[in-house]
Amino acid sequence: MSQTARELEYERQTDAQVTEMHSEKKKLTIFEIPVLWFGIFAAITILSMYTGNLPGGMIGSLLVMMVFGELLGFVGDRTPIVRTFLGGGAIIAIFGAAFMVYAGWLPEASVTSMTEFMKDGGFLNFYIAALITGSILGMNKKILVKVGLRYFLPIFGAVIGAMAFAGLLGALVGFSIRDAVLVITMPIMGGGMGAGAVPMSQIYSEMLGNDPSYYISMLVPALALGNVFAIVLASMLNLLGKKVPSLTGNGQLIQGFSYKEEKQTYDIQKMGIGLLAAITFFAVGTLLGDFIPLHPYALMIIIVAIAKIADIIPKNVLEGASQWYKFVASNWTLALLFGIGIAYTDLNTVIEAMTLQYILTVFGVVFGAIIGAGLLGKLVGFYPIEAAITAGLCMANMGGTGDVAVLSASRRMELMPFAQISSRLGGALILLLAGLIIPLLS
Repeated sequence: MSQTARELEYERQTDAQVTEMHSEKKKLTIFEIPVLWFGIFAAITILSMYTGNLPGGMIGSLLVMMVFGELLGFVGDRTPIVRTFLGGGAIIAIFGAAFMVYAGWLPEASVTSMTEFMKDGGFLNFYIAALITGSILGMNKKILVKVGLRYFLPIFGAVIGAMAFAGLLGALVGFSIRDAVLVITMPIMGGGMGAGAVPMSQIYSEMLGNDPSYYISMLVPALALGNVFAIVLASMLNLLGKKVPSLTGNGQLIQGFSYKEEKQTYDIQKMGIGLLAAITFFAVGTLLGDFIPLHPYALMIIIVAIAKIADIIPKNVLEGASQWYKFVASNWTLALLFGIGIAYTDLNTVIEAMTLQYILTVFGVVFGAIIGAGLLGKLVGFYPIEAAITAGLCMANMGGTGDVAVLSASRRMELMPFAQISSRLGGALILLLAGLIIPLLS
């Protein structure tokens, strides 16, 4: 397993480490803080929140997200079935937060503040910018070159597999091919809400009639439920990799190519350089997105990859980006997942979709994406599990938020650049396919 993956907070608290802590009679910690002191921090947070004295903006939002995210992650990583089969702390952080909103346990002002921090405040973009920049600039250049355009074959396999399995299972439970493909498969594979379901509803409206809101109400449940299955199955793939090691590269995508990361001396100044590099590359992607019809994430990936392959970035910037990425992933992943549950996960929408026929068809989409991506990924020399996670599950989740959740559940956060290719460029491919398929099925 790579050093990066091991350094993630929830990954440091795996079963083996929990056993080791007990055997050595170490004090129990949350976020590497003694439980008593973490409890004091949590008590101050809760008291501030429920008395209306929580600081506004970033400070209050990040405080609540870190405290509750780490607490729910701690519980999830120590709950037997959840820990082993359902993604552990990652899924508990997301759906625990969504349930707290659904049940009205959080003050409305705090929910609003965290939602604004995640969306308008750009915390999700800030996090993903660090991961994309750091993971690509810290990657072995030979591996980056070797992946190349071959990565699009497992993406294509994921789409074909998803449509085939959805059509088959949908037909068995009473869905027409049209509903199974257009209403369920396309939104799930379409790159999330903003980049997928919303523009897809416009395409459907123009080509099939009805208002876009009519199609949104049909597309969103599929998207939400598909995201749940993607997270759960990511955890299952991680478990499968432990049982069948030949199927996985433990975070490396390419077969037959191993390397050791250079040992680095962690430097606060270099982390600052890495922060500057991450937000600058994000700004470049946004700037180019103003006149190139691609998502800023996709453009950012392309620019960072070109800079890495061209070998034009100074060594201290490369090291700084890698170190900043590891800092962000180690300290803010569970906080971000809690924020995703607050701002992007509507439990009502998920619950409304819970009919057996619908659930089976959605499962068929996600499972088909795994099979298609894994098989074609292996065909071009990728590890099947890593190909299934990145080209399959990261096509079938809710875009950027889903990528974080899926990679967290699978313990492979270093695969973020490939996940973003799937979500952004793959999502654009789905919109194109939707426009071509609608006349055939309508």
